[in-house]
Amino acid sequence: MAALADLTIAGARGLLGKGEVSAKELTEAHITAVEAARPLNAFITETPEKALEMAEASDKRRAAGEAGLLEGLPIGMKDLFCTEGVLTTAGSHILDGFHPTYESTVSRNLWDAGAVLLGKTNLDEFAMGSSNMTSHYGGVENPWRKSGDNRPLVPGGSSGGSASAVAARCALGATGTDTGGSIRQPAAFCGIVGMKPTYGRCSRWGIVAFASSLDQAGPMTRTVRDSAIMLRAMASYDPKDSTSVDRPVPDYEAAITGDIRGMKIGIPKEYRIDAMPEEIDALWQQGIQWLEAAGAETVEISLPHTHYALPTYYIVAPAEASSNLARYDGVRYGLREPGESLDEMYEATRGKGFGAEVKRRVLIGTYVLSAGYYDAYYNKARKVRSLIARDFAKAYETVDAILAPTAPSPAFGMGDKMDDPIAMYLNDVFTVPASLAGLPGISVPAGLSQDGLPLGLQILGRAFDEETVYRVAGVLEEAAAFEAKPTFLAA
Repeated sequence: MAALADLTIAGARGLLGKGEVSAKELTEAHITAVEAARPLNAFITETPEKALEMAEASDKRRAAGEAGLLEGLPIGMKDLFCTEGVLTTAGSHILDGFHPTYESTVSRNLWDAGAVLLGKTNLDEFAMGSSNMTSHYGGVENPWRKSGDNRPLVPGGSSGGSASAVAARCALGATGTDTGGSIRQPAAFCGIVGMKPTYGRCSRWGIVAFASSLDQAGPMTRTVRDSAIMLRAMASYDPKDSTSVDRPVPDYEAAITGDIRGMKIGIPKEYRIDAMPEEIDALWQQGIQWLEAAGAETVEISLPHTHYALPTYYIVAPAEASSNLARYDGVRYGLREPGESLDEMYEATRGKGFGAEVKRRVLIGTYVLSAGYYDAYYNKARKVRSLIARDFAKAYETVDAILAPTAPSPAFGMGDKMDDPIAMYLNDVFTVPASLAGLPGISVPAGLSQDGLPLGLQILGRAFDEETVYRVAGVLEEAAAFEAKPTFLAA
């Protein structure tokens, strides 16, 4: 059973296709793995009965010759995606008891492709965080440990539950959402592959909103090929989402050719930040050498407004969050606290229902949108965001993709940086620029820190050119030959 849980999506697909294993057997193995991984707190809601029901239906479809792209493959679903009849919380107390009567477009696409739901994975509350420590349901543990040190580490955030579950081999893959790095950073911390597609590639309909101009769903898997398979199933045009882009969804798996000869890879000089850890810089240099050895040419480029990306993001995202979260008032769904008046009920519900980080961002967002500060902060941030996007557009006139570190450090201890929001926000320094520009990016595990923790490198591409991103990422993955497994699996 443990061997089945150790399979990749591509490997499991092959065994299912040959009839060497059934979807039910594969699902049972993963249900057992989810139970064994409960100390990690990667799942908010487990759905074993539903998973077995879906697996049995999958076996019947395969027997009838009707297998879908992800037929019989058990996955985790970030608890930000609405799932019909299944508790959906966004990691917040204010959504306690919310069972949607509808299915998000992305999850519907996955079920239509034959995927099996193992459960809803934990996350930072409303996807606001870089550690997965702000969830109402408790922090998620990273399945990795430092060499000789058993203190628990964060998995990154906000998609930390998905990253932890995939790394711990209790799901073949999982969905995540990336607003400023929430797929790529936890992927780097947990030693897996995390893909943020172009904004508009995957529908946002039915995803609990954080920042509507930034949120984008994507796959979290253990290999680049698995990511390509899963994204093809997730992506679609959706008329219910006004930001969804009507473009054909390519066969991303076919793009992983292993050949990047003649390609130009940009190396942004602004990403060499002050006090960058030596091991991060060394890995970046190693990544450059790997791509050059594969026949690519690396070129230093400039993204001059990178320095302003973090402050821009932490104005735009909270502003949109303050607007999106206004709907949680205790009237229609979720938590309701009593009050003598309507205003008191609003205050009591939001005061008890939202955690500290959500309150902080709502207050920041409300402030920068207020009449006296709208032009000084929000409007200026929007203008700087346009300049950041222009920097990337200019760079892509001369290069095919960009290589950079994913995160400025390996995973840190649970509880660290919680008293210093700025230190926490700095975890997104390498991921936020591409998010502001709406560009695709993938994090690939590329090495281990001196303490034995995973480190990632990210490939960024042109809008809707995920194929090139996957092509370069496949070469990077092969060169890195990352085969280390989390400490949790050896326990």
